[in-house]
Amino acid sequence: MARDGHVYIHSVVTPASPSRDEVCELADAARRGPTAVQWSVATLLILGVVAIFVVDVPTGLAILHGLLFWIFAMAVAWRGVATGLARAPPRVARLPDAALPSYTVIVPLYHEAAMVPGVVGALLGLDYPRCRLQILFALEGGDHETLAALRAARRVGGFDILVAPPGAPQTKPRACSLALAEASGEIVVIYDAEDRPHPLQLKEAAARFAAGGPRLACLQAPLRIAGARGFLPRQFALEYAAQFEVMLPALARLGAPFPLGGTSNHFKASVLKALGGWAPWNVTEDADLGFRLAAEGFTMDMLRTPTWESAPTVLRDWLPQRARWVKGYMQTWGVHMRAPLDGGLRRAVALQATLGLAILSACAHGPVMLVCMVEALIELSGHRVTSPRAADLALLVCGWGGAIAAMAVGAKRAGRRMSILDGALAPLYWALHSVAALKAAYQLCTRPYHWNKTPHAPPIGLRIGGGLDEPREASVRRAA
Repeated sequence: MARDGHVYIHSVVTPASPSRDEVCELADAARRGPTAVQWSVATLLILGVVAIFVVDVPTGLAILHGLLFWIFAMAVAWRGVATGLARAPPRVARLPDAALPSYTVIVPLYHEAAMVPGVVGALLGLDYPRCRLQILFALEGGDHETLAALRAARRVGGFDILVAPPGAPQTKPRACSLALAEASGEIVVIYDAEDRPHPLQLKEAAARFAAGGPRLACLQAPLRIAGARGFLPRQFALEYAAQFEVMLPALARLGAPFPLGGTSNHFKASVLKALGGWAPWNVTEDADLGFRLAAEGFTMDMLRTPTWESAPTVLRDWLPQRARWVKGYMQTWGVHMRAPLDGGLRRAVALQATLGLAILSACAHGPVMLVCMVEALIELSGHRVTSPRAADLALLVCGWGGAIAAMAVGAKRAGRRMSILDGALAPLYWALHSVAALKAAYQLCTRPYHWNKTPHAPPIGLRIGGGLDEPREASVRRAA
C-alpha cells in the first residue's frame, strides 16, 4: 500500500507448503536457542572432558591433541581437494528478452543515505528489461535520512521504497523478509548498499535457472573486492577470493550445500517464500538459508558474473563485522545440528566442512600463532624449548601452505595480484580471527541477536565492462 511515495508493510504473507510448520520452526530456531537434547549433550561432553583431566592430565592432553590433529588434518586435505576441484561455472546461452522472467531486486538499507546515489546508479545500469524488473529498497522506520535520499533519487529511476513497521529484531533478514512479501518477480536477488553487480548478472542467473533442474533454487554470484590497499583490505580481498573462487565452486561441483554470501544471492521466489524467507533472529541469515534450502532437498550453484564490493580498512570496522559473522556461524551450526542428517549425509558433511571448520579455525589460529611466537622468542633468547613433533610441524606447514595456495588460485581467477608479502602476512590476519571469535562467543551469551552495523563505502576506482570485471587499484575507506 503506497503512501506519500513509499510503502509501509504491516505483515508478511507466505504461501503454504507441505512442510510449513517444520520450515517455520527451522527459520525461528536461532531465537529459541539450543534444545534440551543439545544442552544435555554439551553438558555430558564438558563433564567428560573435566573428568578425564581430573583423573589423568597427560591422558587428557593426549586425547585432546589427537582429536585436534585429525580434525585439522582432514581440514587440510579438504582444502587441497577443493583447490583442485574448483572450476568456473558453466556458460549458458542467454535468453531472448521476450523469454526473460520477471525479477525483483531487494536492497536493505539502514542509515545509508550517502550510499543511495551509487547503488541506485548501479541498479539502473543492470542490463534487464525495465518492464520485467522490480526494485525494492527496504528501510527501517526511523531512518529518515536514507528515506529522503531515496525520494530524491526517484527522479532518475523508478523503484519502490518499503518501510518496515516497528518491531524486533531490527535486522537485515527481517527487513528482507518483509520486502519479500511485496516481491512480484519470479526470481529474487539481494544486494547491499555498496554492491556494484555486473550488468549482465541478472540475465546470466535467469538463463542458468532456465537451464537448471526444478530443484535448483539459488545461485550465488562471486563477491570480489575492489580497490584493496593496505594490510586489512588486501587480506580481506584474498580471503574472499579463496572463498568465492575456490571453496564454494568446489562444493557446488560436488552438489553440496554451502553458506551463501550476504549479498548477490539469486533465488526462485516461490521456493524462498515457501521457506518463509530469511531467519530474522539469525545474524548470518545467508549461511543459514543455504542449509535450510538443502534440508528441503533444493540445490544451489555459482554464477560467473561477479559483484564488486569494498573492504574494511581499519580494525574498528573489521572486528565487529567479523565477530558478527563468527557469532552467526555459531548460531547456524547449532540450529542445523539439531537434525544434522536432514537433507542427507552430503549436507551434514558440508555443514562441518564449512561452518564447523570456520568456527574451529577462528578459535585456533590465535593460540597457535601465540605459541609459535613465544617459542621463537624463547629460542632467540638462547634457551631451548621442547621440539614440536614432526607430524605437528608438518601439519602446520601444510595447513598454512594450503590456505595460501587457495588464496593464490582464487586471486588469479578473480583477476587480482597476490604478492609474496601477502602470503607471508596471512597468518597474522588469521590470528585476528581469534579475537573476533572471543568477542563472538561473549556476544552469543550476552547479546545473541545484536547486529553489529558496519559502515559502508562504495568501491572506488572500479570499471565494469561487458565481460570480466577488472578493478583499478585505489584506496577504499570502509566496507561491509
